[in-house]
Amino acid sequence: MANHKSAVKRVKQNEQRRTLNKYQAKSTRNAIKTLRNTSDKAAAEELYPKITAMLDKLAKNKVVHKNKAANLKSKLAKHVNSL
Repeated sequence: MANHKSAVKRVKQNEQRRTLNKYQAKSTRNAIKTLRNTSDKAAAEELYPKITAMLDKLAKNKVVHKNKAANLKSKLAKHVNSL
């Protein structure tokens, strides 16, 4: 266990950040799944900007790598345009 007050605080902060990152990443993955499973172009065009914003936020906070976020956005754009 931690020996200093600052180390105890750091453990608490890391746990809070981990749970928030996990929640945001999981909700983004679920949103991506709904977009991929949608066959309605209007609904897909409405969802796409929201999902790209989510991916940008995850990349900014280094939850996912920026290249992975870019690849996902590109694939989703192809999917939306193909509908």
